[in-house]
Amino acid sequence: MSSFETIIYEKEDGTARITLNRPQALNAYNIGMRDELYEILGAIRDDPEVAVVILRGAGEKAFCAGADLTEFLSAPPPVAARRARFARDVWGLFLSINKPFIAALHGYVLGSGIEMSLCCDIRLCSEDARFGLPEPALGIIPAAGGSQTLPRVIGRAAALEMLLSGRWLTAAEAHKLKLVNRVVPREKLLPEAEKIADKIKSHDPLAVGLSKQAVTRGLDMTLSEGLALERRLAARLAAP
Repeated sequence: MSSFETIIYEKEDGTARITLNRPQALNAYNIGMRDELYEILGAIRDDPEVAVVILRGAGEKAFCAGADLTEFLSAPPPVAARRARFARDVWGLFLSINKPFIAALHGYVLGSGIEMSLCCDIRLCSEDARFGLPEPALGIIPAAGGSQTLPRVIGRAAALEMLLSGRWLTAAEAHKLKLVNRVVPREKLLPEAEKIADKIKSHDPLAVGLSKQAVTRGLDMTLSEGLALERRLAARLAAP
């Protein structure tokens, strides 16, 4: 287990586990967490021993209740802030990793919490989960990709309703809109995530990684381009 201030990182038998660890602040995403998450994601990308990743939040109340606005709204001047973002493009790094990510979501999943979960491939949530994008009500807009990733998952109209009206979703509504794959009782949330991780690990890791590439890259292509991508990736598996 690696030692960080805002995140617990563990690795065992091919499964990496990232736990957001600021329960006293509802696991709010702050600058320290951004920097530590960037370091951890880089390690996961480059670690051949990691086959699958589970992302969760510590404590009873929240996966992540959004960005810590006491830090991000009192950030350094714009030029310095832009340099920091470019130096640590957490979300670009997150989305570039070909290994499967499973999000285990409970309690408040707000703002950056939703955006973080949308960088994952499979999302499970407990029955108490509540989802929302409060940014416009605070005079800001999503800054971690939410305006782009959310409509790609739940559709334009539903995404705009959440974003513009500030409406929160229950776990059942999130499942109906396909924001999450499955809703489970709270006590079964982590066991279900582990069960999926174990199933993924039983498959060929190259086939798993290329399958993820085929879907995620192909979604931004025409059908003919996507089919051509699929053929190229399949050829890599067939090569001696």
